[in-house]
Amino acid sequence: MKVIIEGKPSAPAPQVKTVCIDEDSAGQRVDNFLMRHLKGVPKTHIYRMIRSGEVRVNKGRVGADTRLAEGDLVRVPPVRISERVAEKAQAMAQGAVRGVPARDFAVLLEDEHLLVINKPAGVAVHGGSGVSFGVIEQLRMARPQAKFLELVHRLDRETSGILLVAKKRSALKNLQDQFRERQTGKTYLAMVRGAWPARLKVLDKPLHKYLLDGKDAQAGERRVKVVARDDADGMPSVTLVKVREQSPQGTLLEVTIKTGRTHQIRVHLASEGYPILGDDKYGDFDLNKVLAGAGARPGLKRMFLHAWRLQFNHPATGERLEILAELPPELAQFSSNPALLRPAP
Repeated sequence: MKVIIEGKPSAPAPQVKTVCIDEDSAGQRVDNFLMRHLKGVPKTHIYRMIRSGEVRVNKGRVGADTRLAEGDLVRVPPVRISERVAEKAQAMAQGAVRGVPARDFAVLLEDEHLLVINKPAGVAVHGGSGVSFGVIEQLRMARPQAKFLELVHRLDRETSGILLVAKKRSALKNLQDQFRERQTGKTYLAMVRGAWPARLKVLDKPLHKYLLDGKDAQAGERRVKVVARDDADGMPSVTLVKVREQSPQGTLLEVTIKTGRTHQIRVHLASEGYPILGDDKYGDFDLNKVLAGAGARPGLKRMFLHAWRLQFNHPATGERLEILAELPPELAQFSSNPALLRPAP
């Protein structure tokens, strides 16, 4: 008797692939390249393949941190993943991610290498830590034809202003190198409580990240604090401060960061006794409630911190660029001086 079992035809066995590295993938680490290339494959499996020598570059064994160059030939071993995971990975590659809305943002500059946008406050730059999606995921949904879109740097969710996105792998590496080597200039506008002393121009204070403990709703959240110079956990952090305008609401500052630590501006300013207005982590919580109240004139319902100016070298031409993003309406309206909208001479 012949037994016939009906069902879906079995998927073809996965085959060894050889991938030639193009310009957009050049400079990437082997592990990161494989994570992008093998969507849905667990990280542990990818690292196991690298350690065992199944992954080869130009026929030679490599480490996870080996950097790929344009023209390299990468041997990608056969990997089988479940049909459900494969379908999900394919859907994500095609932009069909449920629950992620397509959204374009105000564009300050764009060419074939990079995209500079003006991020609104209240939007995370990427998904994670309780946020299902952010700016980069929404941009990818809005631009399904884009082959490559990656964040060059980060902004806090509550901070508005200039955000730089690379459209090529080579541009990403170049721009990240500039940030790492401090060849960029990042200046923010921040309004603080009270009259900032003009003598306070350089804040050179080490910072340390930690998690809140306890049983309340904030337990496990990340925080940052100033620590002593001899603290082994302290990270060197330098912030330059310039008084821009005094107003009835406080002092508007131009704040330039020489290091890019988490919450650096917020913590440095608060440590001097002049917290940023509207800051819900390090600010004056009672004052924030008054400013956000229905009777407040003018009112402020967000943190007054805006990434106003960014200077960097174009990754392809080397030209020095300066990008400005004027204050958003809700911050401009809060200030009593219309001149605050204009760049300083």
